[in-house]
Amino acid sequence: MSTENNYKLLNKYAIFALLIWSIFIFIFLYYNIKSFYQYADELALNEAKVSVQKDFAYRSWVSSHGGVYVPITLRTPPNPYLKNIKNRDVTTNDGQSLTLMNPSYTLSQMMHDYTELYGIRTKITSSKLMNPKNKPDPWEAKALKIVEKSKLPFYEKSNINHHQYLRYLGPMITQQSCLKCHGIQGYKIGDVRGGVSISIPLKNAYENAYNQSFRSVAFGCIVWLFGLVLIWFSSNKVQQSFKMQISLYEQNIYSLVDLMEQRDSYTAGHTRRVAHYASLIARQMGCNEREIHQLYRASMLHDIGKISTPDSILLKPSRLNQSEYAVIQEHVTTGYNILKSMDIFKDLAEIVRHHHERYDGLGYPQKLKGDQIPILSYIMCLADAFDAMTTDRIYKGRKSIQEAIKEIQALRGKQFHPLVVDAAVVALRDIEIEQTIFQDPNSSLEKARFVYFYNDQLTGAYNREYLKFVLQHSEQDIYHYQGAHGIYLHHFSEYNHEFGWHAGDVLLTLFAEELRTRFPEALVFRSFGDDFIILHKKRPHTLDILPFESLKGTHVSACYHYVDLQNIQSDISIEAFEALFCHQCHESDMNA
Repeated sequence: MSTENNYKLLNKYAIFALLIWSIFIFIFLYYNIKSFYQYADELALNEAKVSVQKDFAYRSWVSSHGGVYVPITLRTPPNPYLKNIKNRDVTTNDGQSLTLMNPSYTLSQMMHDYTELYGIRTKITSSKLMNPKNKPDPWEAKALKIVEKSKLPFYEKSNINHHQYLRYLGPMITQQSCLKCHGIQGYKIGDVRGGVSISIPLKNAYENAYNQSFRSVAFGCIVWLFGLVLIWFSSNKVQQSFKMQISLYEQNIYSLVDLMEQRDSYTAGHTRRVAHYASLIARQMGCNEREIHQLYRASMLHDIGKISTPDSILLKPSRLNQSEYAVIQEHVTTGYNILKSMDIFKDLAEIVRHHHERYDGLGYPQKLKGDQIPILSYIMCLADAFDAMTTDRIYKGRKSIQEAIKEIQALRGKQFHPLVVDAAVVALRDIEIEQTIFQDPNSSLEKARFVYFYNDQLTGAYNREYLKFVLQHSEQDIYHYQGAHGIYLHHFSEYNHEFGWHAGDVLLTLFAEELRTRFPEALVFRSFGDDFIILHKKRPHTLDILPFESLKGTHVSACYHYVDLQNIQSDISIEAFEALFCHQCHESDMNA
């Protein structure tokens, strides 16, 4: 999975966590608020049940005493519906007039007072009326039908004058004592002859539930916001940690590339220059920042496959032969496989894979052409070629920016994509290129690496191949030398014959080391078996070479000759150069 996809996945997880958290809080608040209103309903229901139970308890007490006699007043006149009962009205010994109040009538009186005192609507109602005041309203008529069948209480929420109430109807079951008054209505023991109706207003209970819900919502919002902040903070921390890990991982890879480049002075900085050039071209072409960043990263890693290329080929300072060139071409496929195996670099693998393809189909590794090649690969290909053109190699000199651009334009539609060439001409024409990029060894470390190709394995001096190269490039300042010493060892063959080849090798090694020590600023070459040449950047203070300590105690002697290179043509061949010293030394040998 690519780095970008990893970031998208992290964002999706964060969004998913936020969504789940929000849904959890919403569900919690929903059921919390619902519970407040359910609790309000339950309180109202319990209140109704308790009230009805009290009414029934009171009625049962009155009924157990056969009714209650009360003084006849304006508030308690004789019950006209009991006129058929003997002794409805009685007079006491002291002359007070009393009237009989049956259980239902006393309960109705009490309910009337209860309604006026507490606002709770309560009444006795029946389908068969004895008292017209007990006529049921529409809800009570519906409830009576249900209760008459089930003989169980019935309740539900209902509106009265646009206000919501919990309405409850408790059945009144006919008992033996009830037949005294209601037998004439045809009721029998066990029949439902009506019910006690009570209506509990829900306004106050719902207002209390609303206030509790408001506090709950406020608290829930605070918890929700805290959760959002915590999720965002955690997600941000995870992303920062992930980015840091990715950055460290990339830096490790880039460091590996830098170490690989440091193996020789030419490749040092190559990937960074290519990445810089590629970014300039991409921006000129109007690529977006994501594509430019992707191209920069790919350019930084475009040569990572060379990690498997043998040093004998990768660091070879001369031109590669056909078989060596075939080996180094494999770095493209190797780099592709390396990047493809890493999640954070998968999106770069295809770009790197095609950066040596050509517009005309003559590139490698797949010989793609035209639109088969990604445009970012085309950009990298040109940037890579431009850096190769404008930096020195041992076997070729650098081109100027103008010369490089001219060559690129000549390859428009052949090696390079036409649109990329057009953008590169504009993007690269004013850049500045460091003028110290060359492959000649300029430090002890680079000289040690150079030994692999250009040093004599026995003496540590430079070999004849490097002398040949220096002579071919003597017109360049870095390879321009003022003078040279040619040294020929006499009687060395006899020394070998007398003391053996190993002793001869030791003597040659000591002699070469003495030359390097005596002339630290010069180049010391072993031209042939016992012939040495020294190239001087500056004319030596003396043209005479003092006797050599390494030859003392041996019968080997040195013949030397100094040549002022200012008088030598720059295109002199190595054979002619060596012949000059040999001729002079042989003349000295004959004169001796």
